[in-house]
Amino acid sequence: MSNNNTIKKQKKVLEGTVVSNKMDKTVVVRVDSRIKHPLYGKTITRSKNFKAHDEKNECREGDTVRIIECRPLSKDKSFRLFSITKKSVSLENDDLDSSVKDMLVEDKKEEPKVEVESTSTTE
Repeated sequence: MSNNNTIKKQKKVLEGTVVSNKMDKTVVVRVDSRIKHPLYGKTITRSKNFKAHDEKNECREGDTVRIIECRPLSKDKSFRLFSITKKSVSLENDDLDSSVKDMLVEDKKEEPKVEVESTSTTE
């Protein structure tokens, strides 16, 4: 067999959600797969975690991402980030304006007070 006739292996592309991004240039992605139970026929959701290489540290927890198989980059890491499908929506204290923070604090202070009138039936 010559070099011109070599067949390349298709690389796996998986889609899942980022569970953790606490490591440097590494994210943990949970990939859910739905299978049919061999005996009972009920559909079950199985999940597996994969560590993927994120070169720019651009993923956050909750993002939906695609990862692609690559050569082993470390003991556990054999995938790299292919694309971010959907960004998660998260409100952090740093992202909020000071005016928005003030509005939130004022809303908490102003709780409506309800007075209950007691009616006595004995006369």
